[in-house]
Amino acid sequence: MNLLMPWADPDDRVYSSPTSLLVKMRLGEAPDHAPALLDVHDCCHDPAHHLDRGPIDRILSRYAGAVRAARLHCAACSQYHRGHRHHGYDDVEQMTGVARTFFIKVPRGAPIARICDRLRQIAAVEAVTPNYVTAQSMDVEPGLERPRATNDATAWHPRNMVGAAEALEHEPGDPGILIGVIDSGLAQGHPELAGRVREGGFDTVKLHSTDVAPGVHLLGDYTENDPHPVDDFVGHGMGCAGIIAALGLDMPPGLAGQCRVLPMRALGAAKLPDKVLPVGLGALSDLDLAITLAVNLGAKVLNLSFGTSDAALAPNSPRPHEDTIRYAVARGCVIVVASGNSGREERFWPAAYPEVITVGAVDATGQPAAFSTRGDHVTLSAPGARILTTSLGSYQYATGTSFAAPFVAGAAALLVSRAARMSRPLDGRQVRDILIRSCQPFPGGAPHSGAGAGILDAAAALTTLDEMIVHSPGEMGGQHVH
Repeated sequence: MNLLMPWADPDDRVYSSPTSLLVKMRLGEAPDHAPALLDVHDCCHDPAHHLDRGPIDRILSRYAGAVRAARLHCAACSQYHRGHRHHGYDDVEQMTGVARTFFIKVPRGAPIARICDRLRQIAAVEAVTPNYVTAQSMDVEPGLERPRATNDATAWHPRNMVGAAEALEHEPGDPGILIGVIDSGLAQGHPELAGRVREGGFDTVKLHSTDVAPGVHLLGDYTENDPHPVDDFVGHGMGCAGIIAALGLDMPPGLAGQCRVLPMRALGAAKLPDKVLPVGLGALSDLDLAITLAVNLGAKVLNLSFGTSDAALAPNSPRPHEDTIRYAVARGCVIVVASGNSGREERFWPAAYPEVITVGAVDATGQPAAFSTRGDHVTLSAPGARILTTSLGSYQYATGTSFAAPFVAGAAALLVSRAARMSRPLDGRQVRDILIRSCQPFPGGAPHSGAGAGILDAAAALTTLDEMIVHSPGEMGGQHVH
């Protein structure tokens, strides 16, 4: 799930942009004048040319020639106010750190590792990180194995494994519930997603040829931030979206029923020297910005099928996505994350954060898939091998924990829909607890270390929710009214 090409630091084994880094100021130290990055991209403001008029500015001037900084995230209350998106950060944005995170632009060749090291020694700086870049590819490449049949027993098998038909009969889903798919974007006009995609997603991809290593060729739209999260090359986001939201025309319907997808394109397209087909390429800044924008646009569930291995990071580097995960949780989102495809026991970020629901993959027999990343942080498993789903222009078989996570995201959306229908609040912790309680055991009944509590059972999860509302109203934040 991560692209291993050293750049910024000899101790890092994960690629990072050679032209940017991220700096988080301590509470009370962030300057008010610095504009939001989207306003800089929209040419509403120039980047800030100073931050503290002190040691931070001196370090950046010495090693980068000048200060060019902007706030990475918009204030939620000012997101639609072009030119003023850095005004009005609230307590949640301040406490989680999203209001205090700055995108720093440097010339190619600037010693990013040295800059990070020097900035970490400044009292006003809470954290500094290179702008890591993650790569996502289809584990079964689209076009190489086009399905001969679609809506058949093979296609239905993984859906039957999680009780999809029974779950959708129990709860059809609420069109007002949005699932933010932070991924490579969606193809336009696929009939399976007609009416199931919320207009007003966003494309946060902002890459330049100077941001990638020699031999990596960027494709399509990779420089413009805009409300058009269109994928023309990769298909990873389409694979996730079909599992969540397909109408069921020539494939089984999406598990989220009438809930809608909010597409957020944070992975651009690139051709790598060792890959036949394009991959999704996303900078940490683009992914984090997409997460906060999705939350501010109303997503209740987030599907995050990407990650960076903990082993690939230097010991003194902050773990990716921590602040944006905390922000999404504080805003009441349910966060579903793929565990990874390393086949080993290890931690990927954001999958390892305790606030998220981390999903491993099982194969067609219900056994943990050989490729699925394992660990005590994995919450549960779902089907992730040869899943029939949508592609850029048709259908595809997709394999990986990237495509197990959308089953759980769909089930989470149904739980949120059901609770809303009964006027009950439901947060991520409660959804996680319900999914764990209602899991099916792995075949044979024996637990599998590092594969979570069992296999997703969406129908049983809805039944468990109903029982909680009737019999344990205190767990749902209120009193049950007969």
